[in-house]
Amino acid sequence: MEKYLNPTYYIDSDHPAVIEFANKHTKSGEKEIEKAVQLYYAVRDNIRYNPYSMEPYKESMKASSVLNKKYGYCVAKAVLLTACARSQKIPARLGFADVKNHLTTKRLMKLMGTDVYVYHGYTELFLNSKWVKATPAFNLELCDNFNVKPLEFDGTTDSIFHPFDKSGNQHMEYVKDHGSFADLPWETIITESKKSYPLYFEDLERRSKDFSAEALRENQ
Repeated sequence: MEKYLNPTYYIDSDHPAVIEFANKHTKSGEKEIEKAVQLYYAVRDNIRYNPYSMEPYKESMKASSVLNKKYGYCVAKAVLLTACARSQKIPARLGFADVKNHLTTKRLMKLMGTDVYVYHGYTELFLNSKWVKATPAFNLELCDNFNVKPLEFDGTTDSIFHPFDKSGNQHMEYVKDHGSFADLPWETIITESKKSYPLYFEDLERRSKDFSAEALRENQ
């Protein structure tokens, strides 16, 4: 379990800001499972989800960088949750899968050219002697704007994206599993992302500044 507890360049669980954030949202003396649940909600709702925030710079994917910006896409938020868990001595690692997202905005769809997201990221936490998946990507405000049920986590069962939205429309399906990793395989992720979304990386300035507002406009 040591490799799932140690800090890395990306999962910088020893960074003062990460430790402070994790301590702020947990209580001393509580069980690991309770701390894990508290950290999940802290990352889910205090760090805004922004799929336009993927940058081709490795430093942007450090947990401390994501925390400083207070926004990130699914992989960035999973990295932060993993770092927070490790700072609390909870074994944690990263999981990845290609997913088909049926709920996206027209602007994002045009920029990406597909509704298949490669290397969607989530966190796996070792709780009660088993690995449990937690996906802290969509913050509560964004879920409301998309008319999507917020994804809950109780620390005992896997928490991955709901397959349907509040109206019963298909939301997300997993199409390919890439497995689990002790550290962020950033070179692989950025290479596959550039190959899958060439337009996305052509002009960073063309990206939306507020994905949540964009979702609200399209789903009112």
